[in-house]
Amino acid sequence: FWLKSVARYLPPAWFLDSTHRASLPSTRHPPPDFIMSAADLGLSLQGERTSGADVRSANVSAVMSLANILKSSLGPQGLDKMLVDDIGEVTITNDGATILKQLEVEHPAAKVLVELANLQDTEVGDGTTSVVIVAAELIKRANELVKNNIHPTTIISGYRLAMREAIKYIQANLSVPVDALDQDVLLSIAKTTLSSKFVGVDSDLFTKIVVDAMKSVKITNPDGKAKYPVSQVNIIKSHGQSSSESVLVAGGYAIQMARASQEMPTHV
Repeated sequence: FWLKSVARYLPPAWFLDSTHRASLPSTRHPPPDFIMSAADLGLSLQGERTSGADVRSANVSAVMSLANILKSSLGPQGLDKMLVDDIGEVTITNDGATILKQLEVEHPAAKVLVELANLQDTEVGDGTTSVVIVAAELIKRANELVKNNIHPTTIISGYRLAMREAIKYIQANLSVPVDALDQDVLLSIAKTTLSSKFVGVDSDLFTKIVVDAMKSVKITNPDGKAKYPVSQVNIIKSHGQSSSESVLVAGGYAIQMARASQEMPTHV
């Protein structure tokens, strides 16, 4: 193996004979007085390879460490976290997705939970802390089952079966159509969701804005089911004013434009 590798680095005057010995047809290049190893040729791979129980234990430790950071921020009574970045900017929040975005997570298994929280925040907008804690606990319990000589494929199949049964139970006993909820219930749900956001101090104002905005984009499918497309609601940010001056333009359209002159009217 090393002889074939050395042949790549030999000058054009060198060649290999039938006995696989290096011979020199001319005296232009002197013969080598040493044998080059694979490491000298740069063919060795530096690093360590781990597998089996050590990798599983490392993954569980990283996931549980991330879950322990968010565990104290769970619920309406959860504690706020003060995060300081490299340039000294301070962020105070108890929102799971915001905390995970500020953390510099490098472990591959922990990064999966960060992506899971971001997906939950994008699709639902709430429950980012809960989804990380539940996922971490499932991974921890799965590792205990693996230690009891249960194959990971069997564990995954059991988790998927439990997921289907849980969804079936929730749809049959716990889920309530939005059309059947009163205005006060919708306001309470929106207020609970906004309690961990930066607009939580003005929750009374923003809960009404959120509920009215979602009702204004309600559409009914041909099969009679109502849908509330969140993408139909746009947010325009205006600097220099307080968040308490936010308003909802129901059924209208707004364009963010600046006044070209101070003499232009402020209202149309």
